[in-house]
Amino acid sequence: MSIKRCLIFCLSLLVMQSLHAAGVNRVFVTNEKSDNITVINSKTLKVETTIPIGDRPRGIHLSPDRSELYVAIGNENVIKVVDPETLKILRQFHAGSDPEDFAVHPNGEIYISNEDAAKASVFNPKTGRKLTEIDVGLEPEGVAISPDGKFVVVTSESSSLLHVIKVPENTIIKNIIVGARPRSAIFNSDGTLVYASSEIGGEIQKVDMKSLKIIDSVKLTSDSAKPKDLRLSKDEKTLYVAGGRANSVFVLDAENMKVLKEIPVGKRVWGLAMNRDKSRLFTTDGVTGTVSVIDTSDNKVIKTIKVGKFPWGVVVDD
Repeated sequence: MSIKRCLIFCLSLLVMQSLHAAGVNRVFVTNEKSDNITVINSKTLKVETTIPIGDRPRGIHLSPDRSELYVAIGNENVIKVVDPETLKILRQFHAGSDPEDFAVHPNGEIYISNEDAAKASVFNPKTGRKLTEIDVGLEPEGVAISPDGKFVVVTSESSSLLHVIKVPENTIIKNIIVGARPRSAIFNSDGTLVYASSEIGGEIQKVDMKSLKIIDSVKLTSDSAKPKDLRLSKDEKTLYVAGGRANSVFVLDAENMKVLKEIPVGKRVWGLAMNRDKSRLFTTDGVTGTVSVIDTSDNKVIKTIKVGKFPWGVVVDD
């Protein structure tokens, strides 16, 4: 390769890396029952297009460098890899039985909850190779990874457990009993705390990662609340909880675990995602087939966007 061609290639590579770092200003929503992804412009909040993706898409996440979008296709037992810019499906790989949700490690590996198999599996998404699998409780779903990559937490719905897994050994070091049917978990930014939602119990637990013990919990104020997804505000003083059948997002004081407010959204709110500066919170409202957009400065809905049937997962690349 000539020096000129080499310089052009390197410049093109740097431009592409810069574009990925900046994001493509899109919100991606998996629609569980219409087997597609709705693509929304994160600035205009208008639907750009819809991508057919496969039989029952649910979990959706970006690679650490934001160059690839990973989508769990439950009824096909695969993860499909999408280019977030061109929206082309790049490849797919077998991801074990019934992959539902997953999380992406800082090193790029994917930790997947295989609901039917009572296992968590670890894959290299570049090669599609399974690296290991870990026996967990019945019906694993939520997966969270600490920011430093040293710990993974998996929720097992039917066992009412949080499994704390040490990395790179990929061994369970603690099983923590929580409320009935835990669904999701999230770490704070320094990895010292984990928040977890219990759907049937209608509870949120706060776990100290040093002692590996529950240090606080709260029962949500609505009897119909079936909490699922969780997100922290930019300053981490506020915890947002998808309330499920309560048809609202609960706003909690993350320190004292008190409910501050309920924000009405669509029916059966399930997934949550925030844009990069956390000024907006996006919800998937399963029964109404909508995404609600919340301005986190005043915790009010500013837009409701029609998407596909039973939206489940959501991720923002901006």
